[in-house]
Amino acid sequence: MMSEALRKIGEIGIIPVVVLNDVKDVEPLAKALIDGGLPCAEVTFRTDAAEESIRIITRQFPELFVGAGTVLTVDQADRAIDAGAKFIVTPGFNPAVVQHCIDSGITVCPGVCTPTEIEMALGKGIDTVKFFPAEPMGGLSYIKAVAAPYTTLKFMPTGGISVKNVRDYLAYDRILACGGSWMVKGDLIKSGSYDKITELVREAAAIVKEVRG
Repeated sequence: MMSEALRKIGEIGIIPVVVLNDVKDVEPLAKALIDGGLPCAEVTFRTDAAEESIRIITRQFPELFVGAGTVLTVDQADRAIDAGAKFIVTPGFNPAVVQHCIDSGITVCPGVCTPTEIEMALGKGIDTVKFFPAEPMGGLSYIKAVAAPYTTLKFMPTGGISVKNVRDYLAYDRILACGGSWMVKGDLIKSGSYDKITELVREAAAIVKEVRG
């Protein structure tokens, strides 16, 4: 049965994948995501600021649905959960991390790109997987091919998703949501271009509405 977190992700449709290098950027970015109509962020654990950024969002912006991405270890998962992350996303299938998240009662969306990894996920009772890296691995045509034997599985493709191809992904009924960073690119955050971020997020939100109603 799909978790409440995954239902929420499915409703939002496009999940902004955010790399935050400085906690000072958290507040204006959170406001841009909320104002743009995608009140969600997958904050990647690639930077030292990730944990505190999730904590700030949880405390100051409860309306923003925040999760942790690029979670590679059990320790990172624990830190993300402690900071308030509502879901965990991993780039690959790490059995120890996946099992720890399941045991901790938090939704985990592990990364897969082969039938073997998909079956590992199904074996853990996972019903939604991250497909990464989506475009380099063959994009939507690959997902459609690999999805065929696994009729109950949903996908959250990330990697190479852009305003140019996201409509096609969202139109496929096996796609729960798409992860994307084009609206929240590092250079936009670094330069403080939050009006531009809001505009790009608004455009992405409009695409979800257009495709899914």
